[in-house]
Amino acid sequence: MIQKLKLILIIILFATAKITAQESTASKQVSTFTIEAPQLQTSKKIWIYLPKNYLTSKKKYSVIYMQDAQNLFDTKTSYSGEWNVDEKLDSLNAQVIAIGIEHGNDKRLEELTPFKNEKYGGGKAANYLEFIVNTLKPQIDKTYRTKPEKKNTIIMGSSLGGLTSFYATLKYPEVFGKAAVFSPAFWINRKEIFELEEKNKKQKTKYYFLCGDKEGDDDSVVRDLNKMEYLINTKRCYCLNLNEKKIVKGGQHNEKLWRDSFVKAILWLGY
Repeated sequence: MIQKLKLILIIILFATAKITAQESTASKQVSTFTIEAPQLQTSKKIWIYLPKNYLTSKKKYSVIYMQDAQNLFDTKTSYSGEWNVDEKLDSLNAQVIAIGIEHGNDKRLEELTPFKNEKYGGGKAANYLEFIVNTLKPQIDKTYRTKPEKKNTIIMGSSLGGLTSFYATLKYPEVFGKAAVFSPAFWINRKEIFELEEKNKKQKTKYYFLCGDKEGDDDSVVRDLNKMEYLINTKRCYCLNLNEKKIVKGGQHNEKLWRDSFVKAILWLGY
């Protein structure tokens, strides 16, 4: 229970943290735009990272769709430090486009939970994913030179964003071929998300799972992750090497854990 209360506090802080006056740290490869999200009856600010050679190249690129854009590229907009996604992709000379979707502030829990929690509410992740699949992705594929196939489409997130990223692979397996699932908050929809996985008949998604062993007062995050991986492995042979799971010793439920793990996840998933 204490662990859950701490995670709820993090969720609230994600939504309500005030941005302090400081200079932007986003690189020149990063820009933003706003798009209507009729599925959520709102508009969404989208951050986009383009590779250094995008403007001088004619090639097409894989795309990573990431949750909680405020924490990905810019210290100025982050809750407790950014992931340095742009700098890390630059250092790799990664030939990939990264799309960050801003969370809905006080609507974050609502948008990033697949099912309604009896105590905390939520349950509109299906609408959120419908926005990504039917509104945002078509616009990205139309505007930029992308490889739209599922093998070139990655979804990624942490905490509630990790939960929703995993849910996306069950709901839209024909769209998302790869997923990085960091510290997924399975606990908030534990019964429903495990039941959904149990009913899933085929699983071809490539997964990179990550959590720390110090994410709360107990080991429930680790246990949930182990259980989910086991269920996935009942649907396909482990020999296919489509799962990678990292339990970081001393790792806590924070941006540092996710920032430090970003490059390894992207390199393992491939793009």
